[in-house]
Amino acid sequence: MDDGRQAKWWSRPATGRPGRDEPENRAGGEGDAPSLRPDTPGPTDTTAPTDSPAPANSPAPVAGQGPQEPAPSRPAGPPLHEPDVYSTPPYGGPGPWAPAPPVQRPTPAHGTPVPPQAAPLPPQPSPVLSQATPVPPQTSPEQAPYVTTGGAGVPLAGPGEQRTSQWLQYDPWGAPGQPLTQVGPPAGTEPGSRKNRRGGAFAGMLLLALVASGIGGGVGAYVERTGGLTTVELPQASHDNGDRAPESVAGIAASALPSVVTLHVSGTAESGTGTGFVLDARGHILTNNHVVAPAGSSGDITVTFSSGETAAAELVGKDSGYDLAVVRVKGVSGLKPLPLGNSDNVRVGDPVVAIGAPFDLSNTVTSGIISAKQRPITAGGEKGDGSDISYVDALQTDAPINPGNSGGPLVDTQAHVIGINSAIRAADSGKGTERGGQSGSIGLGFAIPINQGKRVAEELINTGKATHPVIGVTLDMKFTGDGAKVGEKGPEDGPAVTKGGPAAKAGIRSGDVITEVQGQRVHSGEELIVKIRAHRPGDRLELRLTRGGEERSVTLTLGSASGT
Repeated sequence: MDDGRQAKWWSRPATGRPGRDEPENRAGGEGDAPSLRPDTPGPTDTTAPTDSPAPANSPAPVAGQGPQEPAPSRPAGPPLHEPDVYSTPPYGGPGPWAPAPPVQRPTPAHGTPVPPQAAPLPPQPSPVLSQATPVPPQTSPEQAPYVTTGGAGVPLAGPGEQRTSQWLQYDPWGAPGQPLTQVGPPAGTEPGSRKNRRGGAFAGMLLLALVASGIGGGVGAYVERTGGLTTVELPQASHDNGDRAPESVAGIAASALPSVVTLHVSGTAESGTGTGFVLDARGHILTNNHVVAPAGSSGDITVTFSSGETAAAELVGKDSGYDLAVVRVKGVSGLKPLPLGNSDNVRVGDPVVAIGAPFDLSNTVTSGIISAKQRPITAGGEKGDGSDISYVDALQTDAPINPGNSGGPLVDTQAHVIGINSAIRAADSGKGTERGGQSGSIGLGFAIPINQGKRVAEELINTGKATHPVIGVTLDMKFTGDGAKVGEKGPEDGPAVTKGGPAAKAGIRSGDVITEVQGQRVHSGEELIVKIRAHRPGDRLELRLTRGGEERSVTLTLGSASGT
């Protein structure tokens, strides 16, 4: 070519090459290949080896076919391109026919239409190339109206039309309807889209994991709490009729509780809570003197029964020396008296039950044993003149007794009253026995024996007052020796031994020290009073005393004095 550019080969050239002086048939294009019409498929770009080279301008004979018709000559006119100065040899002869790939007809750029496809020609044998098929030299766009696309000639632009590089990059094997040139990854596979899809998938998996873990945790908590996914029913004893042995604590409580009451007392200066129990069907109730003392002469006393019913009560009588009192309710029927036992029959270690309202908790039941008998105690003394001091030869118990239990019953296994709970030993004071203190139980409770309570209650109901047994002497309460010493002087500087009294008749003198009462040792004046008051007026007692270092025994009959 004039511009000195070499032709581009679309297939690998063969080793042999014909001479340059062989004529070149230009009438039908380059060689006798079929005409490159828009509707005619061209020869495939395959190289087939042969035994001997065929003439360049004639096709090789094919078995079963006659000689081919010569291609029609082109009309006279100027040549389609410049003569080949290099004398490029013509194409080899035709070989066995192979069908060309389907012609792709995309819409060219700039809206250039693709010519319609004519009726296809009958299949022809593919030319057999004896050597590499040369490609004609490329010319300018104005000179080359056709471009070979690997086999079939497709008119891309007419003479004088500008072609773009897009057509040179056209892929005939691409899917129809797709862009001719596509830079980068296929549509929908961009890194951003893939990243978005991966991010969405990760978020979905994370949400699913959270939901699954929440459901699993809930199911696990339910299984741990209930022990399984099914309803759990634990074995349980059947309902009984509620009967208990009469000697059991439950049987004792069931029998005694209907006869126990709670007392609420209020006066002008103070108020208090205590316990009592029914003595008879007439409505008499026994309690402690220090329980009703806050009411005075004009206070109110209210009784609450175990059933919850309440009634007003009035004071019948009281005695501070024994710390006992009797009140009566009116207009109440169906009362159940609590049977009384015999405190002389009690033995240390016997089981007992205490019932009361500690700290206003009514119908409280506690149990224990008898810890000791004939425990001499004194309680009270708040007034300072000794008129409110009580002397009790008490029963000691470890059944818990607290403030509010005062006046309640201490019963045995037969639900019989053997004592009246009256005092406790307070751990915080260390000064002795106290009544109604606010300290809790430390297992040292004291009850008035019911034998003494029965006698005093009968006197209070019958006369409104109780009598005290006496021996007719004044004791020296400051004596620190062992025993109870008769004083030198009595009240208002009178004689210490009352003239004509039980002691004077028995020969007891001033300065004598009494050491025993009915065979029981006496260590102080308080103990002598306790031992005397444990008996009734008129009882005969045997005493032992010391006079001038000598021991003597005397017998006397107890006198009587009015209580307060």
